[in-house]
Amino acid sequence: MTAQQLAVVILAAGQGTRMRSATPKVLHRIGGRSLIAHVLDTAAGLSPQTVIAVVRHERRLVSQAIVDHAPHTLIVEQDEVPGTGRAVELALAALPADFDGSIVVLSGDVPLIDAPTLRGLVAGHVSEGRGMTLLSAVFEDPTGLGRIVRDGSGIMRGIVEEKDADEAQRRITEINGGVYVFARPALEAALAEIGTDNAQGEKYLTDAAARILAAGGGVDAVATDDTWLIAGVNDRAQLADVGRELNRRIVLAHQRAGVTVQDPATTWIDADVSIEADAEILPGSFLHGATSIAAGAVIGPDTTLVDCEVGEGARIRRSEATLAVFGAGVSVGPYSYIRPGTELGDGGKIGAFVETKNAKIGDGSKVPHLSYVGDAVIGTGSNVGAGTIVANYDGVQKHQAVVGDGVRIGSKNVLVSPVTIEDGAYTAAGTVVRKNVPAGSLAMNVAPQRNIEGWVVENRPGTDSAIAAQGSAEAREEGDRG
Repeated sequence: MTAQQLAVVILAAGQGTRMRSATPKVLHRIGGRSLIAHVLDTAAGLSPQTVIAVVRHERRLVSQAIVDHAPHTLIVEQDEVPGTGRAVELALAALPADFDGSIVVLSGDVPLIDAPTLRGLVAGHVSEGRGMTLLSAVFEDPTGLGRIVRDGSGIMRGIVEEKDADEAQRRITEINGGVYVFARPALEAALAEIGTDNAQGEKYLTDAAARILAAGGGVDAVATDDTWLIAGVNDRAQLADVGRELNRRIVLAHQRAGVTVQDPATTWIDADVSIEADAEILPGSFLHGATSIAAGAVIGPDTTLVDCEVGEGARIRRSEATLAVFGAGVSVGPYSYIRPGTELGDGGKIGAFVETKNAKIGDGSKVPHLSYVGDAVIGTGSNVGAGTIVANYDGVQKHQAVVGDGVRIGSKNVLVSPVTIEDGAYTAAGTVVRKNVPAGSLAMNVAPQRNIEGWVVENRPGTDSAIAAQGSAEAREEGDRG
């Protein structure tokens, strides 16, 4: 099959009222992508000559989302005539006049349909020279779905929507999956004859089957055993169901590729996440966006990564990170909050209850615990003591702190940016660093401790502290007298 032989039409005109949402149905997300983005990606996997999306409800918003994801998609707006048949008719009109290949029709709210299934469907359609081929499935409870009508010999005779079906037809369990392949001439001729005389007053695409058969064309339904491939999303419950199934398939694919996922039920991995073999994902982990994880890394438990890069052998646990880069062999967490722009070099550490933002931390450097490092550059082999804060904001603008190589910052320091601590310098515990510190220097704030006797009793009378202090003083006086 060449690209010149295939076009794909994606139906995305519906309002989706059952979603009860201000967001158009096809823009709801599973696996890190919108529903229609999944369908667009599947369509691209067929290498078609043309992809056409038919829109109507919230057309500007939907159109923009489609073009943002797949820029070469042709957008067609559905007019006032309702129905899938009319939508496809308008899409056909947008095709080049000389296109006479196969046309695949998909729904923008059926995200799990895959390219291998479609390639097989198209191949069978072309080899048999049919006018129409569709994907079907057998459901024990087909309520609400269109039925495949066959004669006593099993030959397909048409499709009937449930609202138009008689009692016998409603007992049919083979249903229409809503995935079609058409020959253009057969489809155009059929659509020209289809009206809106039905229970819903719509121009049904499904009526094309009977029209093509009446004209002597071939029509058949190919049943799939994987009913998830044709699962549509009409409400929030179905969105969740399809999302879980997609996640199951993503996790399974990673496991079969050599990734250890301890608890698939509590692990969520977006479609665009890449994980190398021998990485390990622990329970309660959420991997989103374009996150990439190298071999030997251990993520989790209870960790969320969004658009992060994780190096070989890294260990990230009980932490949240967005748009961050972690080098090989780093240690992060527990309870770290890593904001965008953080880069942690090989062998580095961001420890318990540390927050970082726009911070470049060099190889082997450590921010072990209870610190905030924002808008900072830290060299190699440096250590930031517990409780250190980079005061990067002066109330008007952000400023940068620069820490050199081999620096030792004492506990409970405040680095008032902009400030530079040069290579090999030390800062004493409790120091407020307001001036640059030369290489190899010790920075400290010298102020004698002063104790004001009786201050609490005098200034906070009646408080628990004052009562305790008074009691201690009386006990001391009693001891002195004894």
